[in-house]
Amino acid sequence: MTTIQRQKLILEKIIEEYIKSAKPVSSQLLEKKYNFRLSPATIRNEMQKLTTDGFLYQPHTSAGRVPTDKGYRFFVDKLFEKEINKFENDFKTREWLEEEMKDYLKFIQKITKTLANVSSGLAISYLFADKILWKEGWEELLKEPEFQVRGCILNFGKLLKKFEEDIEDFRLNSEIKVYIGKENPFSKSRDFSIIISQCKFPEKEEGIISLLGPKRMAYDKNIALINSLKKTLEKI
Repeated sequence: MTTIQRQKLILEKIIEEYIKSAKPVSSQLLEKKYNFRLSPATIRNEMQKLTTDGFLYQPHTSAGRVPTDKGYRFFVDKLFEKEINKFENDFKTREWLEEEMKDYLKFIQKITKTLANVSSGLAISYLFADKILWKEGWEELLKEPEFQVRGCILNFGKLLKKFEEDIEDFRLNSEIKVYIGKENPFSKSRDFSIIISQCKFPEKEEGIISLLGPKRMAYDKNIALINSLKKTLEKI
């Protein structure tokens, strides 16, 4: 294993662990949980290099490491190089799809709610023609540890307000886009991420589907869910 391969593997595992636990990841945890076949000193050295290069940061002197925006960007870009269809079953045609199609607006509300229920974010659907926006998933989103920090809910509310006001200004195509932290085109958004894509709802209605949440979101699952939903909508 080359030094670059080693650093990529360690960074990937740190991000995966942090997404699951919301706690800084230590070299001791990596050594105990993963068989890197590396000495503890080597793991610590590689983590320090990743910190120096801006992929990780250390909240406190004695703490483990946390991903930076640059680290998350590396992680997300790697996801797009892989298959992202492993959660496709969540949106395969179900009985309720055909049933809800009888009421078009109710149908879109239902798929938005389903996306919120199976993801880890606030799900938003938007219709360009009707200029109607649906939001689902507040209850679970606010349970995330980030929202226990003072000011986080207020900042997320500001991000959401700007997102709703400017939703038609996103330059979108059929591809899924991910905005991480400071990549977001809004102020007060450095702690949050947006996954968004244009899509075609039934009857070829142009619209947008998206997920908003903390940067520490399950990118692999959420990207795959939106990809799966888009494919399902194309078949209806």
